[in-house]
Amino acid sequence: MKYEQLAKDIIENVGGKENVNSVVHCITRLRFKLKDEGKANTDVLKDMDGVVTVMKSGGQYQVVIGNHVPDVYKAVVAEGGFQGSSPVDAEDEGKKGNILNSFIDLVSGIFTPILGVLAASGMIKGFNALFIASGWLDASGGTYQILNAIGDALFYFLPILLGYTAMKKFGGTPFLGMVIAMALVYPALEGIPKAGEPLYTLFKGTMFESPVYIEFFGIPVILMTYAMSVIPIIVSAFFAAKLEKFFAKVIPDVVKMFLVPMFTLLIIIPLTFIVIGPIATWASQLLGQATIWVYDLSPIIAGAFIGGFWLIFVMFGLHWGLVPIGINNFVSQGWDPILALIFVHSFALAGAILAVWIKTRNSKMKTLSAPAFISAIFGVTEPGMYGIALPLKKPFIFTLISSAIGGAMLGVFGTVGYVMGGLGVFQLPSFIPESGIDMSVIGAVIAAVVGMVLAFVLTYFFGGINKNQEATPVTEEKVAEKTVGNTKAETIVSPLSGEVKNLADIDDAAFASGALGQGVAIEPTEGKLFAPVSGTVTALFPTNHAIGITSDDGAEILIHIGMDTVQLDGKHFTSHTTQGNRVEKGQLLIEFNIEGIKEAGFPLTTPVVVTNYANYEVTPACDAVVKSQDVLLQVKPK
Repeated sequence: MKYEQLAKDIIENVGGKENVNSVVHCITRLRFKLKDEGKANTDVLKDMDGVVTVMKSGGQYQVVIGNHVPDVYKAVVAEGGFQGSSPVDAEDEGKKGNILNSFIDLVSGIFTPILGVLAASGMIKGFNALFIASGWLDASGGTYQILNAIGDALFYFLPILLGYTAMKKFGGTPFLGMVIAMALVYPALEGIPKAGEPLYTLFKGTMFESPVYIEFFGIPVILMTYAMSVIPIIVSAFFAAKLEKFFAKVIPDVVKMFLVPMFTLLIIIPLTFIVIGPIATWASQLLGQATIWVYDLSPIIAGAFIGGFWLIFVMFGLHWGLVPIGINNFVSQGWDPILALIFVHSFALAGAILAVWIKTRNSKMKTLSAPAFISAIFGVTEPGMYGIALPLKKPFIFTLISSAIGGAMLGVFGTVGYVMGGLGVFQLPSFIPESGIDMSVIGAVIAAVVGMVLAFVLTYFFGGINKNQEATPVTEEKVAEKTVGNTKAETIVSPLSGEVKNLADIDDAAFASGALGQGVAIEPTEGKLFAPVSGTVTALFPTNHAIGITSDDGAEILIHIGMDTVQLDGKHFTSHTTQGNRVEKGQLLIEFNIEGIKEAGFPLTTPVVVTNYANYEVTPACDAVVKSQDVLLQVKPK
């Protein structure tokens, strides 16, 4: 490991692993909570290669590393045997903020780690159905059976994967979550209802009528089918994490390693079978029925709404509220209309991008359009959405309109999904029922073609593609872009409106010393941060308080909103971009609540620095007060 020795030295000089309560990282520094800061060798750490400086603030012992802190953090966690966590986990448990944000964070934390393999498995199942429908394979043949096992295994044992990710999200031991899920899908228990008559029946005559085949110390156990289930294991993992933490506090250290998991499993697994599992299963069934009921009211309106707003949902992270509903529908109903209704959005975007690609006279936009078009066809919309459609505005609007019309058509044709497939062309096989290709599948193809063609026509003729690309006037910024060797000099505009300060005058030693970069600081007067250059978001901290951007000409810019604001756990910050996205100069990136941050007791002084300053001469070129998009820094290669 590249940073293994550095990690060992850092752990040794913060007083050893036994002196560490927790460690997290922000965008530039490791943040330790030490049992005794007096045991740390601060002077040794400051002089260490790979360490910029050491700071003590907010009850944290901060070892400033710089841009490669995520790699150092991984090495420190591995070397110290610490449990990896985010700043959200390390602070007061439970994310502060509104209920919607908390829900989105919860769902994304549980499902994101498995989405890739989940989609891959769904695609294999979908293509297998296509092979059967087209006569390429025989359902009784070995090839079909093996492909079916590959595609179906994840879905059957889905609770085991969710047990891992849910326990990790709730702060418990992930392997405990897996064992709970293994008990839920244990074959011997699943086979009991098929082996004989029930002992008696509970809730007879109601929608919750349940035969009882076994008892646990005289308590009736309602055996459910938990294979492919979602909600029961997540609820169980939540309570298991609480139980584990309780036992970890009361059980002596000498026997903690095996007694904590033993007591946790002995309590939570029977509790899950007796109470949590049945209630969660009924809840999931009701949720599935409710979404189908809404869809049945008007598939056309549902399709227009979900299809038309899907890209907006993605921009704000709201799509995470629909993804688990779709997955739950697959489990409880065997099919899902919700995620099927988004099928057209990537094709509509591809049509808009294709129109830009053909018509634009801007060489840079034309270069971007080709890979963005291909990505959109395969369901990856971020390059085209953030790099082309949104900056040009009208193509984005036409994409939404075309996607809404396509979604309505999907509702008319009754297109639904039978497995969790991929996106773009890879989603199509997931619409094929066991009976073979029918009008709902053909309708999906028609809707995709209509959405793509409509977006192309609207964008080509009414998109204003070349309106702002005819001739760029000579400005102060263009004068600064003279070529120096193989690199261009750049002008960096202000990402904020506010009062400009010298870095040396701010109350943060790491930034004030210039060790993290050269630039200025701004005391913001408006809670909006805009892109200071056109380029790529190379770093965005999960709490949205800091962002790193690499310009098209190579300057690496770090903007850190406020001092120690990582401790706010994302409260008062809203991001409008994600790491890896392309952004255009002047694009809104982050909004933040100035009053809320001040009331929480954190300074808002915001450093704006060029971190690869060793390659540049960085010169402030601004007045004492700036507005966003005013010239802030001149950057000239050395």
